[in-house]
Amino acid sequence: MYILNISIDFFTRINLVIARIGRSIAWILVAAMVLTILLQVFCRYVLNSALPWPEEVARAFMIWMMALVSAEAYRQGSFVAIDLLQESIPKRLSTLLKLSLLLIATLVLYQLFTLGLEFFQRGFRTRAASFHLSRAWIYLAMPVCFGTMLLVNIELVLSEFRFLIFGETKTGGDS
Repeated sequence: MYILNISIDFFTRINLVIARIGRSIAWILVAAMVLTILLQVFCRYVLNSALPWPEEVARAFMIWMMALVSAEAYRQGSFVAIDLLQESIPKRLSTLLKLSLLLIATLVLYQLFTLGLEFFQRGFRTRAASFHLSRAWIYLAMPVCFGTMLLVNIELVLSEFRFLIFGETKTGGDS
């Protein structure tokens, strides 16, 4: 029990720090994306001369913004979910169902993380079409996204396991 609580606390602290950093950077990226789009609108409709790079840069900002906040959204349970079955069965059975789904999610997130790393490595072979930057730096958002979601998933698995075995209060997305 002690080791389980220490492990949950460890992952909770890591995930809170990652969420805080990700949220802070994401706001900057949203602002940069909006400014980039406004620049393109100004150049296209006022100056009558569209720039070649703003759409691709704005898309890269959006991808990174999503990658940085997805783990926090997952931890808070903010993704779309159908929980009718979970809500209608007994609490212990519901916890067992949720734990099973979280274990499956662990495997999926691990696979997506490793595929994201491979995609990142292959990205060094190409450059962005409209500005001089290796696509790998844009593709790095994938392993960052899935890696941080995997850390959150581990916290949630441990919390559900603790609740199933000891009946202790949950942490993370359901607290």
